[in-house]
Amino acid sequence: MSTENSDWEERIAAVWATIDAYDEARAGEFRALVDKLAAELPEGSPVAPFERACAFDSTGRSDLAVPLYQEALRLGLTGYRGRRTKIQLASSLRNTGRAEEGAALLEPELTAPSDELDDAVRACLALCLSSLGRDREGLSLVLGALAPHLPWYQRSMATYAKALVEPR
Repeated sequence: MSTENSDWEERIAAVWATIDAYDEARAGEFRALVDKLAAELPEGSPVAPFERACAFDSTGRSDLAVPLYQEALRLGLTGYRGRRTKIQLASSLRNTGRAEEGAALLEPELTAPSDELDDAVRACLALCLSSLGRDREGLSLVLGALAPHLPWYQRSMATYAKALVEPR
């Protein structure tokens, strides 16, 4: 089965649409649903560990998500899911006390081809930088990401963002 299989994609999306119905006590039930769908994918599919990692991550188990995200990348996950993997892995690394690894993973994404995940890259990198005591750099990233979405002050906020990290 290919991950491009629209039936499989619809079914995994339907499971993810129910995530908020699972509290901490029922998190295992949610993970089991994701695991069942991931098991339908061919041996060696990078999407299977990615989906499993997401399920662990979304239910408070970043520690168990990290090796699965890493496996997905090792298996060659690219494209949109590949970029999501890097963002989510960096977040999980930060949550498990490995913010430096998370920042190193995301810094190259700042110059990657642009897509709708750009702001998520910057937000997650900002958190990693803050965990490393580099708050000004993190704030600069967040302001820079926010500026284009403002109805006014876009240019000034972008200028302030740059000023936070430029030598005085």
